[in-house]
Amino acid sequence: MAWFRKPKQPLKSSDKRDLPSDVFEKCGGCGEIVYGERLAQNAQVCPECGFHFRVPPDLYLDLLLDPGTFQERDGDLKSVDPLEFEDLKPYGTRLEAAEKKLGTRDGVVVGEGTLDGIPVCIGVMDFRFLGGSMGSVVGEKVARIGRTALDLGKPLIILSASGGARMQEGIYSLMQLAKTSAVLARLHEAGLPFISILTDPTTGGTTASFAMLGDVNLAEPKALIGFAGPRVIEETIKQGLPEGFQRSEFLLEHGMVDKVVDRREMKDTVAILLRHMWAGWEEDEG
Repeated sequence: MAWFRKPKQPLKSSDKRDLPSDVFEKCGGCGEIVYGERLAQNAQVCPECGFHFRVPPDLYLDLLLDPGTFQERDGDLKSVDPLEFEDLKPYGTRLEAAEKKLGTRDGVVVGEGTLDGIPVCIGVMDFRFLGGSMGSVVGEKVARIGRTALDLGKPLIILSASGGARMQEGIYSLMQLAKTSAVLARLHEAGLPFISILTDPTTGGTTASFAMLGDVNLAEPKALIGFAGPRVIEETIKQGLPEGFQRSEFLLEHGMVDKVVDRREMKDTVAILLRHMWAGWEEDEG
């Protein structure tokens, strides 16, 4: 039989082939090998099973905000090493390596833009930068964009992707939990909406502060969300955990998040929420 008449089968993860990493991706959900361009056209969501790949801030900003409207703030803020911390590597070396690799200063991008014509302030965490850990700069930038939302009378949107507080900064990192929470309390008192979007993973001090304080808490499908990790909890309580524990759907079932939203529907969902929650959008459109 001619080769072109042979039945064509999709690539499987078990196929032993040298596939360029920038052309194909292995799905973390179903294990299928997916063409990278197809993923890009589908907002980095697996077309076979709906698995949500982790994405950098610029993709999410493009997905949520109207084209050409994003204006970054505080992009020059950069972490320092106040404790001269060193484990396997000095903290300063880790910071330099992350900055050189990613071309960014720290683990969150903040700024302003419009979402379906609605003016918003927004912050998007970057899990690629030291696991999205929250140090003093991440906390400061989140607090600053919250204060900007207050000053300008705009809603705030924060997308979280974090391994928790940045241990290399010790108490300087833990102080950010209180600082960011205080700003959000002022935002609530002013009647300005705060929508929190939780992506995979959202854990530790980030979950214990601003990530769970939204007027509405949205989550991507099957995102890991919690304070301590499942393995730590199991070792502590010496018991097995329920299936799906700390995943978005489990948290929705137990009242910890308000809705699980597919990434491809996130912009429309947030726009509907803001139009219901905030009367100011009508004034800005007028």
